[in-house]
Amino acid sequence: MRRGIIRGIAAVGAVALLGLGTACSNHREGSTSGSGDAKGFAKNSLVGVALPAKTSENWVLAGDLFTNGLKSAGFKADVQYAGASTTVADQQAQISSMVTKGAKVIVIGATDASQLATQVAAAKQAGAKVIAYDRLITNTKDVDYYIAFDNYKVGQLQGQALINGMKAKKPKGPWTIELFSGSPDDNNSKVFFDGAMSVLKPLIDKGDIVVGSGQTAIKQTAIQGWKAENAQSRMDSLLTSTYNGKKKLDGVLSPNDTLARAIITSVKGAGKPVPVVTGQDSEVESVKSIMAGEQYSTINKDTRKLVAETIKMVQSLQKGDKPQINDTKSYDNGSKIVPSYLLPPVIVTKENAAEAYANDPQLAPLTK
Repeated sequence: MRRGIIRGIAAVGAVALLGLGTACSNHREGSTSGSGDAKGFAKNSLVGVALPAKTSENWVLAGDLFTNGLKSAGFKADVQYAGASTTVADQQAQISSMVTKGAKVIVIGATDASQLATQVAAAKQAGAKVIAYDRLITNTKDVDYYIAFDNYKVGQLQGQALINGMKAKKPKGPWTIELFSGSPDDNNSKVFFDGAMSVLKPLIDKGDIVVGSGQTAIKQTAIQGWKAENAQSRMDSLLTSTYNGKKKLDGVLSPNDTLARAIITSVKGAGKPVPVVTGQDSEVESVKSIMAGEQYSTINKDTRKLVAETIKMVQSLQKGDKPQINDTKSYDNGSKIVPSYLLPPVIVTKENAAEAYANDPQLAPLTK
């Protein structure tokens, strides 16, 4: 999830203007609003933002946008990234520090969604509001709001793109595929996977799609830490064990772009034709790959819009208003249904890339 420093700088002004220029509006299509969520707080208060390690382009971009956007909106910003390790200890300490510093709102992109209940409870006890950003925080009643792109829809789009891409190459099935899912400590991984399987499983049950290795459970398909090397290693093993003869691989469900490129590297290294491979995040190298005819699809989840909407949430809380939400039933974190604001994701293939990225100063030139 990163688009690079150039893109981040170019987008900061737009985010700040969007957050300030529309903050006074209390009406959005398909959303609900109210007042009296809290007594509000001083406009120059501290807002903490705890993000995971810089493992993808969009997380780096998000940090830049939060730092500049919150400051432009009049807040003091404390934006922290977890360390490169796969443990959650860094983020736990960072959130605790934000509570101690008196942050009025803490925005959390969880490193491990199930390991933050203690820190979130402390934030709540201190009077801070907690917004789960991009990843739902689980097993706690103390998270106030969730903001993300519609991640179940992301999975559905990925599953349908896989089918469309395979049909374009081979109009009639059956098609042989392999399934990959994200890190098991990321709550989104299951949401993506379940969304994709809602589209793929009916065809698997009919025999139109065959999972060559037979590995269909999320525990079998998960890639720890969303690490490219782990995805490449698994793909290497699958090619050796399942595709060392005449069996042909038609497609691979990949949950994001980083893993998609690793999967493609593995297949090319084995001297085999590149199958249809899905992705997510619109990373620069994957957009290049799509335009070159290798990776089939990605998902455009514009981080600039997500950060801007999050800043609007913070502004509403500062005024003592309830933030705008548009979903009150979909995201059960195990302890409560978390009021959510969901943005629509967009599937991108070579055919619609120019249109999808027309307003993106870094990606638009890649589609010409």
